Amino acid sequence: MTGAEVSTKRGRPRDASFDERVLDATRGLLTELGFDATTVQAIAERSGVHTSAIYRRWPSRVAIIERAVFPGLESLQVAATGDLEGDVRRFVRAFHAALSDPAVRAALPGLLRSYEADGRDGSPETWLEVSARPQFLDIVRAAPAGSVDESLDIDDVFDTVLGALLARVIVPTVIARRRPLERLVELALRMLGPGAADVRRVVRPRRVAP
Repeated sequence: MTGAEVSTKRGRPRDASFDERVLDATRGLLTELGFDATTVQAIAERSGVHTSAIYRRWPSRVAIIERAVFPGLESLQVAATGDLEGDVRRFVRAFHAALSDPAVRAALPGLLRSYEADGRDGSPETWLEVSARPQFLDIVRAAPAGSVDESLDIDDVFDTVLGALLARVIVPTVIARRRPLERLVELALRMLGPGAADVRRVVRPRRVAP
């Protein structure tokens, strides 16, 4: 028997459906029962995969949940075409759709609590396993010359968009307002526009009738 033959026979072949069974079970539990009920034991029972096998693949339930829900952001692909308005509009809509997935909405509050309890450094956005920030930066950089304020920190605009989108999917009072997503698109474009960094709004006190 040759060395090649020995190497092909050595070890048990990995079940190709293993990961997907666990991740499907995780998404189902999140959607139906919520973050707290999505334990490793519950995932094992629903997926039919033993807990010891799950722990050999993932170090914690948080790691499982991250992998289960963030492919929605990983698949967010909005190619930069040079049409700033159109690209930003498509990006905001795609990002909102990814965050609005029921499993993602169920997972986000619990994940953010877990990250904070773990003492992770950085902003909540940097905790997420997959970030849409690079795509947003590519879109802005592809915009025609003169269409974006050169003194603007693009990361600040992305942070504003991210915060607004997170609020739209996990903050009840914001969800209840049901504001059109186009408002956020318009806000992002205004922030990016030439001279946006120098804009100063003067708020006048409202006159109260005697």
